[in-house]
Amino acid sequence: MLVSIGYIVIIISVFGGFALAGGHLASLWQPVELLMIGGAAIGAFIVGNSGKAIKATLKALPRVFKGSKYTKALYMELMTLLYEILGRIRREGLMSIESDIDDPTNSPLFAKYPAILSDHHVTEFITDYLRLMAGGNLNPLEIENLMDSELETHHQEEEIPIHTIAKIAEGLPAFGIVAAVMGVVHTMESVHLPPAQLGILIAAALVGTFLGILLAYGFVSPLAGKLEQQLHESSKLLECIKITLLANLNGYAPVMAIEFGRKVLFTTERPSFMELEAHVKQSKSK
Repeated sequence: MLVSIGYIVIIISVFGGFALAGGHLASLWQPVELLMIGGAAIGAFIVGNSGKAIKATLKALPRVFKGSKYTKALYMELMTLLYEILGRIRREGLMSIESDIDDPTNSPLFAKYPAILSDHHVTEFITDYLRLMAGGNLNPLEIENLMDSELETHHQEEEIPIHTIAKIAEGLPAFGIVAAVMGVVHTMESVHLPPAQLGILIAAALVGTFLGILLAYGFVSPLAGKLEQQLHESSKLLECIKITLLANLNGYAPVMAIEFGRKVLFTTERPSFMELEAHVKQSKSK
């Protein structure tokens, strides 16, 4: 929603300002220039990336136009789930959750937290490390190192579409210049035309430079920044799980373990201690 609003503001500001200055908007409509700039950008995108990177980018783009799912409610649901899991482990032992971590989709425990269960990556992250904890062959330091390696892999994978989109944005001004030069070439070969018509051709050529810069810094580059913010949010969710499970492995009670996890969250979404405690109690009463 915010992306669409931002685009509308850009369009109104740039084209509205041009119109208020006495410019004719029709002169900016140059579909051939758009074809050259857009086609060159798409071609460079295909040439410069593997099939994996292209798929990752196309998959990531729709997320940019959606609101963030990483809300205070999601974090409270996550920490309540972790509290319930760790509480059961403390009372009944790790084997008591074996069936839940082996098949979370059919687990009554995970079914109580649909927002977490719907995220396959988060659910897998939780169950994988609970399974390692149940194995009993790894100490907390080894599990922490493994978690750090997985988080780094997650970060690298999610950076792929960010880098590809940023590269497209970097190239668009140059492609705008290419379109402008082609327009100048066309103008020079048309010097036999009257001055008025030559002026129209030169104006059309300059639109190529304008469009390349506007598309780069007004439309494409902000998408890379948005994806980068979403990456930080998704990493913070996994970090919360990591800190909570490690605190439990180091002997802290469930209530203290989720407090460790709560503290790593961004302050804009972090629930207060009292809010989380009330949510946990409400969940236990169900």
